[in-house]
Amino acid sequence: MALPGLLVVFASIIGGFIMAGGHLGTLIQPSEFVVIIGAGVGAAVASAPGLMRGRVMHALKSALSDTIPKKKDYMDLLKCQYELFMLARRQGVLALESHVTEPMKSDIIKKYASVAKNEMARTFLAEALQQMVNGMAADDLESLLEAELDTFKNEGHLATGLVKNIGDSLPGIGIVAAVLGIIVTMGHMDGSPAEIGHHVAAALVGTFLGILMCYGVLQPLANNAEFQEIHHLRFLEVIKGSVLAVLRGSAPATAVEFGRKVIFRDERPSFADVDKALQNLKG
Repeated sequence: MALPGLLVVFASIIGGFIMAGGHLGTLIQPSEFVVIIGAGVGAAVASAPGLMRGRVMHALKSALSDTIPKKKDYMDLLKCQYELFMLARRQGVLALESHVTEPMKSDIIKKYASVAKNEMARTFLAEALQQMVNGMAADDLESLLEAELDTFKNEGHLATGLVKNIGDSLPGIGIVAAVLGIIVTMGHMDGSPAEIGHHVAAALVGTFLGILMCYGVLQPLANNAEFQEIHHLRFLEVIKGSVLAVLRGSAPATAVEFGRKVIFRDERPSFADVDKALQNLKG
């Protein structure tokens, strides 16, 4: 979740400013906020055709929440796949049809919330198994799943890349705000030193806001969304590895092990834990 980090960023900057003797009211310049935020939003709208605006909003929302699969989620996925693979082994692949055509009604999938509530993973698993039911060869299914994963990856990179580009533009917009502030200052050169100083400070706030919003807000949010996307793709890679293994003739437990090996080491359930969980399912 990015929100605690953002709070630390703002608290540190404001706290340091006050400790140095600055007055918080100096940073509150509504006109500068209008220039920076308004121009940033306008640039985002102008840069996001079609469905890109929705994708960008989805990326930002995901960055503000923690949706990265945990060790328990991976364990649920492995157990879910094992049960489906065992069903196919005992009753034939056609026994999977009712589970893959309507996965939300599957009594196996519904047992595992990490899979049932994850629309992307649920659909990816169901469609991969559907192709297995249809008799698709393993090499063809591998190419198909690779194509879908590549599509997911590009879709995510488009959104986070756009957020980064908008963030990169904000320091430049901050310079524009500063130049406007200097123009305003030049119109008040006959004022008192305090009045001139106030206008100069307001102009510099524009530059400050542009740099802060770029490096303190948008760039971290984009990086957060990008890292979460990588972890979600890894969740799908587990499905791909296990389904391909079982399609190539591996036993259900072995196929699940192929999937387990794809998981990042610090999130991967141990072999002993998975083996014990599968033994309990057998029982």
